[in-house]
Amino acid sequence: MAKILNIQQVAKSFKGGTKKIMVLNDITFEIESGDTFSIVGPSGSGKTTLLGLCAGLDRPDSGTIILCGEDISKLNEDERAGLRNQKVGFVFQDFQLLPTLTALENVAVPLELQGAKNAKSKAMELLDKVGLADRYDHYPSQLSGGEQQRVAVARAFSNNPDILFADEPTGNLDVTTGENVVELLFNLNKELGTTLVIVTHDLELAQKTQKILKLKGGTIVSQESGKQW
Repeated sequence: MAKILNIQQVAKSFKGGTKKIMVLNDITFEIESGDTFSIVGPSGSGKTTLLGLCAGLDRPDSGTIILCGEDISKLNEDERAGLRNQKVGFVFQDFQLLPTLTALENVAVPLELQGAKNAKSKAMELLDKVGLADRYDHYPSQLSGGEQQRVAVARAFSNNPDILFADEPTGNLDVTTGENVVELLFNLNKELGTTLVIVTHDLELAQKTQKILKLKGGTIVSQESGKQW
């Protein structure tokens, strides 16, 4: 199968006062198209930093990141943004919905920005897929945490992404609601063939993915197979 993400010897540091703090060092792994993949590790191990690099939100200090066939370390900010808009989806722990827009409008906005025709009808189809067609006219404040995250999932799939990055997608949800959101992500992965990359503290969730990458102190301590969904 084709590699959708290829990370080779990536390192990333940040300045902390006068010191340089190494956050990631010598990170190498690959993800095949259509796979489910999780990144786990304790707080401060570099998980979210790695996710940001993989998705082209930031650049590494050194190493190579090839995302959807593009060497993103060689792209400028506008080019990386263009690649993300066309081929990448995101789901965050804190939902990141626009509070002044309805569920339908939150999902439709990315479609409208891409110049899609019938953005509203496509957004309704996506809300229907996540079981929220009857809540389309509700604002985020009128929705439960689980419903907000399902809207966020619908929005993440609005550009029919090749790869979706989920950063602690169940972190703000109770167990049952979190399981429902996870089931939704995996079902959409199967139905649409979207590669799924999850950053999580939840080892039970990680075990549902095909591959598990464990980080500690900014380095890879293991890569293993999960049980799969």
